[in-house]
Amino acid sequence: MKITKTLTILNKLGLHARAATKLVELASKYQSDIIISQDDQAAPANSVIALLMLGSGKGKQVTVECSGVDAENAMSEIENLIANKFDEGE
Repeated sequence: MKITKTLTILNKLGLHARAATKLVELASKYQSDIIISQDDQAAPANSVIALLMLGSGKGKQVTVECSGVDAENAMSEIENLIANKFDEGE
């Protein structure tokens, strides 16, 4: 199964080190391959460095692609994480 959604980064600092680390920790729980892309760059969701290289700031749109047996659950949790501003109290 493959799911692709476009999501907007909502937290004030964007996809910075702590937010990227939370995303990697979440992605690591799943068997599915998870790719985050912005413009013409793509990064595996299990690499903090690759995610930081995307330079995703507040208001930027990223495309999340989950493919594998647990893609639906992975996408749902990633959507929640981004919608909840990576749990950053701002």
